[in-house]
Order: sequence, then structure tokens, then C-alpha cells
Amino acid sequence: MTKRRIILIAAVIVVLVAGAAAGAYLYMNRFDAGEYVRAVLDVSYKNKTDKYVEITGIPEEEAAQIFEDNLNATMKGFETSSMPEALLPQYRELFSELAKRVSYTVGQPVKKEAGIYEVTVKVKPVTLFPDTYGTFQEKAQEYADQVTNSVMNGAEMPGEEEMQNQIYQIYYDVLKSHVDSGMLYGEAEDVVLRVKKEGSREFTIDQEDMDELDSLLIEDVGEE
Repeated sequence: MTKRRIILIAAVIVVLVAGAAAGAYLYMNRFDAGEYVRAVLDVSYKNKTDKYVEITGIPEEEAAQIFEDNLNATMKGFETSSMPEALLPQYRELFSELAKRVSYTVGQPVKKEAGIYEVTVKVKPVTLFPDTYGTFQEKAQEYADQVTNSVMNGAEMPGEEEMQNQIYQIYYDVLKSHVDSGMLYGEAEDVVLRVKKEGSREFTIDQEDMDELDSLLIEDVGEE
């Protein structure tokens, strides 16, 4: 699984961990690797379960859990950080919305050899983090200046925890405002996913290929 990190004061923010789902596919006695890939991506990133349930035959609640497990993995990094507990649900909801807005277009499958297919996926990376990092830095500096001025005027210096909490709140507000105003995307890139037929009902997507795709969905700071 891919972890995206952004430096927030002294804390590392894990942005998105999205894992690949892989399972059995039997559809009208014909394997379509493109439909399988699309179903895996939709259930993993957009919480769209219908096609995945139809293809794999797993219960609806198990399919829905794939998306939740990905969010749980994302939030695990926050839960061990200095982020205030009160902000965790807000960040979780924000990353849920962000995941649902990633952009990918699945191409037609190409059969390469016995049991092996290649499916090209065109990815347009979300540029939320580089787009907003400058604004975050400005607002964080404004807060630091306010604290300095208050202390110079006789106010008590805030504790480290209070200041960290405020920085996390500032960053959340910046990200949420940008998400609400409309997502922007970078230039499209192609990723080839190798899909293997393991048995009569078992198929898998190469994990390295999925990791590469995942790494391109959301652009990190410094990747411009």
C-alpha cells in the first residue's frame, strides 16, 4: 500500500492509503479484465460496490468494508500522531471525499499470454496538496505572528499541544475549503495493470502495478 506524507510542522500527515482489492470473477462465462479492473478501482476508491459484488459474488457489506479498510489505514497514521482526537472524524470525512474524487479511465484489456491480460488505466492526479500548501504556510505563519505579538504584549505563551492543535485545524480548513470549491487535476499518465487468471474463478491484479497507480492518483507536495 502507498502512503503519502506531507510535513505539517513536525508531524507527518499520511494522506491516503488505498489498497487494491482482488478476487474471483465469473461473468456470463467470459472474463473481461477491463470490467474487473474498473470494479476493483471503484470499490477501493469510490465506495461503488455494485459491480464488484456482481463480479465476485461477495456480500454487499464485505464489499463496502474494502473502502472503509482503506480509510482506516489512512487514518492509522494520524491516530499515532499529535493530531487532536476531536479532528480525526473531520479528517476522515475529508479523505473519504478526496478518495471519491480521484480520476481514472480504464481502457480495453489486451490478452498477452495464457491467463495474462494487460489493462491500461489513464490517471489524472489530484493536485490538492501542492495547490494548497502555499496557502497553508501563509496561514500558519499568520498564526505564529499572532502568538508572538500576543506574548510580546504580555499574554501567556500557548502550550505546544495547543499550538499543534491549531496548526492541524488551519490545515484542515485550507484543505476543506479547496475541496469544496472544486478539485483540480494534473496531466494524465498511463499505468498498465497486469491481471492474472489464477484458476476457474480466481484472478489477481499485480500489486506493484496497483501501487504505481495508487502513487499517481494524488500528487504530493514537491512532485510538481
